[in-house]
Amino acid sequence: MENYLILNTLNFPILSLLLIVPVIGAIVAMFLRGDTVIKFWSLAVTLVTAFISLPLWSNFDQATAKYQFVELRHWFPALNLNYVVGVDGISVLLVLLTTLVMPLCVLCSWTYIKTRWKEFAVVTLLMETAMIGVFVSLNTVLFWIFWEGMLVPMYLIIAIWGGERKDYASIKFFIYTFAGSIFLLVSIVAMYIKTGTFFIPELMAFEFTFSFQVWIFLACALGFAIKMPMFPFHTWLPAAHVEAPVAGSVILASILLKMGGYGFLRFCLPMAPTATLYFVPLLLIMSLVSIIVGGYLALGQTDIKKLIAYSSVGHMGFVTLGIFLLNDAGIKGAMLQMINHGVTTGALFILIGIIYERTHSREIADNSKLGMFMPIYVTFLGIFSLSSLAFPGTNSFVGEFLVLYGAFDKYPLVGAISILGAVLAAAYMLRLMQKMVWDDSDGHAHHGDDHGDKGGHTLFDCNFREFIQLAFLTVFVFWIGLHPTPLLDMMDSSVAHLLQQIDAGSVLPEAVHHGESHALLENAGTWIKNLF
Repeated sequence: MENYLILNTLNFPILSLLLIVPVIGAIVAMFLRGDTVIKFWSLAVTLVTAFISLPLWSNFDQATAKYQFVELRHWFPALNLNYVVGVDGISVLLVLLTTLVMPLCVLCSWTYIKTRWKEFAVVTLLMETAMIGVFVSLNTVLFWIFWEGMLVPMYLIIAIWGGERKDYASIKFFIYTFAGSIFLLVSIVAMYIKTGTFFIPELMAFEFTFSFQVWIFLACALGFAIKMPMFPFHTWLPAAHVEAPVAGSVILASILLKMGGYGFLRFCLPMAPTATLYFVPLLLIMSLVSIIVGGYLALGQTDIKKLIAYSSVGHMGFVTLGIFLLNDAGIKGAMLQMINHGVTTGALFILIGIIYERTHSREIADNSKLGMFMPIYVTFLGIFSLSSLAFPGTNSFVGEFLVLYGAFDKYPLVGAISILGAVLAAAYMLRLMQKMVWDDSDGHAHHGDDHGDKGGHTLFDCNFREFIQLAFLTVFVFWIGLHPTPLLDMMDSSVAHLLQQIDAGSVLPEAVHHGESHALLENAGTWIKNLF
């Protein structure tokens, strides 16, 4: 086990602390009284957690692909089951994304959530622990416990504080993701029976037969494809986004969807490399369909939240496209897009929550001519809309450019088709901006007057709390857009190691002995050439 790990150079259990602090915060919140006190307590806990996570960035060793800040405790020795956590260049950025987004989820709920604040604080803090746990677990059982543990808090957030169809949306979310989790559990048990270990790095190094890899890949990929979500498993997402409170939508968009991509990188590619090569054409097709269908459906929406929800399907399609290009540019672009999508789409959902609190409508037609009354708001709307359509100079441009570069370098036709997604993104985001900022062609003028009174709801610009949230995320839009090198350097060694694992594991000695692997690679290569 030591071959895969770097000991904790901080001599401090930083990852365990990140898991424990939100839980302690949730327990304390149960005994507090008064919504105001609970709000400030929740904000303080999430800020402390974010502050604790900062040494992960400053002390991370970019020169190695090994796991860092590792903590190992014996759990059930008889089953070779240990509590082991750590991060590499792939997971550390997602941990930081989680800890930095969670304070914003509290802030954007400050006036949006009007009832049962104590319960909301408890489930939100427990949700943070579960999400961080997924990214730091180096044990498949621990990973699955945290993966499954996310379902209950997210279900409650939608079911209790959601919109009119919250029961439908919450049940659909739970059923879809729970079904995927069952297949993931089956694969974890099967790999343990085969290897006698739950330790993820050891499973990555184990040489499974091709037939076993196929079953493992299919079981894991189904769970991760639902979480992304990829077409045709995407139908739970729009309902969940539309009915969830703004914090629920931010958590879904910024963090939960990334767990599907993380699962592909952590499980499918290194543990089933030969099966991955075999299924590459199918996954590329599913990714392209997700990109185009997501963009096309977003273009036809009149509900702002539905538009952004469907756009997420398209954006995450670029993530899976980059992952299954299986080259350096594609995987780095996919990783960067996961971070970018968390920043940009999270900000867009915060913006939707802000305007909904003022007009009590998410219809585009009911939120037009905002430029006359809310200049600060529409400035942020413009920035994050341009980021969403990958305008040069913004964060999403860098990630999308790397994915497209990786696609054109390997399969030019795939790259050409994926450009349709970029065109559709420009169409639906520019349409949204035009109608919300300037347009009054739908005859909305009769709903209000020139003093910001829209249908009985007075419009006023962003207050200090709202400004701070959006300004914080704006920093990342331009920092990543103009200087992405620090993030790319963080993931460089881990991505290179992952590609080496795929190359080394793509030809299995046992399979070669039976002529299985050679035929597989030959057929996969022919399939890809015929398609693309």
